[in-house]
Amino acid sequence: MLSRAARAGAKAAHGASSNSKLCSKLYSSSSVLSSPEMHGTTILAVRKDSTLCMIGDGQVSLGSIVVKPNAKKVRRLRPNIVTGFAGSTADAFTLLERLESRIEAFEGQGITRPCVELAKAWRTDKYLRRLEAVLLVADRKNTYELTGNGDVLESSDGIMGVGSGGAYALAAARALKDVEGMGAEEIARKAMEVASDMCVYTNKEFVVEVINLDDEEEEGEEEGKKKNEGKEEEEEEEKKDEDEK
Repeated sequence: MLSRAARAGAKAAHGASSNSKLCSKLYSSSSVLSSPEMHGTTILAVRKDSTLCMIGDGQVSLGSIVVKPNAKKVRRLRPNIVTGFAGSTADAFTLLERLESRIEAFEGQGITRPCVELAKAWRTDKYLRRLEAVLLVADRKNTYELTGNGDVLESSDGIMGVGSGGAYALAAARALKDVEGMGAEEIARKAMEVASDMCVYTNKEFVVEVINLDDEEEEGEEEGKKKNEGKEEEEEEEKKDEDEK
């Protein structure tokens, strides 16, 4: 049998242990409140017929609070290159700057090489690997998803979605792709409406960028015409020189 003093000491020790556990819980709760989870957004790219459409919502959420409803998360880097991001805004802008520098370094070679080079740096660089964001990059020929794991994922059907509501938008867009009379932009907008109705971190303040895929053929035809005209002019000048001689 324990003496009264021993029992009192045991109760005091148990009370101290309970208080320490309570303090630990309170501390962990306060730390969560002081640094709430940053939730993503929804970015969707749809490629159909002669049009590529990339669309994103404008909501920025910090925990359960909507910080900004009209952020621009879809941007045009070049006349024929568009990109969208989900995740931390500061991290995404850092990655976009790196992507632009690589596009400049490999100008005229499309987006495949720049995306691969960025993914390699993102995976191996000690600073970049801490950045928390996902990029969706598209041009007239390709659509890629870039992640911090070194992934460069390509769409198999011309449709890709990222962010907290990306799966909803992707499923809706795939369901609508074969509907006759619906273009890429119409499909993208409808799919984003579905995602915004299901994902609490996605709103209806959409930002849209569209690329006309026929422009490349038209530019190629114009360049071909210019080359042919230049050759004809050179031939005419050569003939004139020969006649003068």
